[in-house]
Amino acid sequence: MIPITVVRCEEEELALVEEVIRSGMLAQGPMVERFEAACREMTGAAHAVAVNSGTTALVVALEALRLAPGSEVVTSPFTFVATLNAILEAGATARFADISEDDFNLDPTRLDGVVGDATAAIMPVHLYGQAADMDPIVRIATESGATVVEDAAQAHGATYGGRPVGTYGLATFSFYATKNLQCGEGGVVTTDDDELADRMRVLRNQGMRDRYQYEVPGHNYRLSDLAAAVAVPQFARLDAVVAARSANAAYYGEALAGIEGLVTPTVRPGRRHVWHQYTVRIAPDARLGRDELVDALVAAGVGAGVYYPGAVYDHDCFRADPRVRIDGGCPVAERVATEVVSLPVHQHLTDADREQVADTVRRLLT
Repeated sequence: MIPITVVRCEEEELALVEEVIRSGMLAQGPMVERFEAACREMTGAAHAVAVNSGTTALVVALEALRLAPGSEVVTSPFTFVATLNAILEAGATARFADISEDDFNLDPTRLDGVVGDATAAIMPVHLYGQAADMDPIVRIATESGATVVEDAAQAHGATYGGRPVGTYGLATFSFYATKNLQCGEGGVVTTDDDELADRMRVLRNQGMRDRYQYEVPGHNYRLSDLAAAVAVPQFARLDAVVAARSANAAYYGEALAGIEGLVTPTVRPGRRHVWHQYTVRIAPDARLGRDELVDALVAAGVGAGVYYPGAVYDHDCFRADPRVRIDGGCPVAERVATEVVSLPVHQHLTDADREQVADTVRRLLT
């Protein structure tokens, strides 16, 4: 089986983890500081506040804004559930603007009528590793008095117009085990705002600035030095990882061209796609339906995944929650969710692997 993702730690990670273990400092300490410095270098942001997951990064970023009762956060309906869960955990109401089917991201032209007086934040999701259309999103946020909170969980190293994601207000990254940069579980929030960064450092540490000096009710969102040690060496390899994934994506783009009913992903002009996922769409005129194709790929030894099988709000627990404003729904996201399938694109693929993936897809759909 060619897996859709591979988690592999190199000798540098093993050596640094051993160094931490031998140091006796396993909780948040100097290795986390090195991790935060690497995140600042990756994004160019003035501050990086490490936390223990991408989800808690979203929560602490929103809580740092001191949202007023009734505040709304506008986000994408096509995302992992952590995006929505974090909005609710921070005490806000979630609203949704539909996506563009060619980059799977929040469509700025759909924000009209969704962003309003109650909007405290707009949360674009840089899905699959391609940046959302940030210039109009930032303009709309500025005009409405909202803060931009980027969900960059899948977009380490992505850029928009040459500018790294993670520098448009507040931004969160995940270092979950399958991400392009990973430490098992971990997250970070980047920002240029000194006050927000200070507030988040207090919030992640039980609301405590100094020992037993509590300023606000907080959380234990601290990242451990053990986890940070897994991630730190990987930053030096990020460009090589993205280059390998990009080469695999380019190969698929050529090898899968011209197949009826198969829509391959596009890279918008001026953006650096980091290919966390290579996601195609299976249109109604394809030889096999999406789910049939996934089953056939797996049976043929090719890993395939569906990220994500429905709009994020399309579950009873959210439909019944008054803090989840579905309004008329998001028809593009709801349709795209029935069409997407992701193929292996990770940096550990061999030439033979990617040839087998492409040949299998072509054989099944032609």
